[in-house]
Amino acid sequence: MTARVHRGRQSVWRYRANVAIRTLTATVGGYLVAALTAAMLARTLPLSRVEAVTTGTMLAYLVVPGVAVWAFLARGPWRALAGVIVIAALLGLTVWMAGPPA
Repeated sequence: MTARVHRGRQSVWRYRANVAIRTLTATVGGYLVAALTAAMLARTLPLSRVEAVTTGTMLAYLVVPGVAVWAFLARGPWRALAGVIVIAALLGLTVWMAGPPA
């Protein structure tokens, strides 16, 4: 009986950790990817500075729900985190390669 209760508690904590990692990935990762998307679009769109920043910011708001959906649809919590990290790294590299704002 004790082993069965222990296994049940372990699965409850595993489930809670799974949800916690996915929630943090969705919130923090969503903010990070949205900020990098806005910066990348603001630096690379062929518009005036004000229009590029405004357009980039508006489009970045559409990225956050996509990251949140990805965080909860991925096969596992670590795969969701890895996917967000890869996207953020690619966006960060693009922002860095775009150079300083004009």
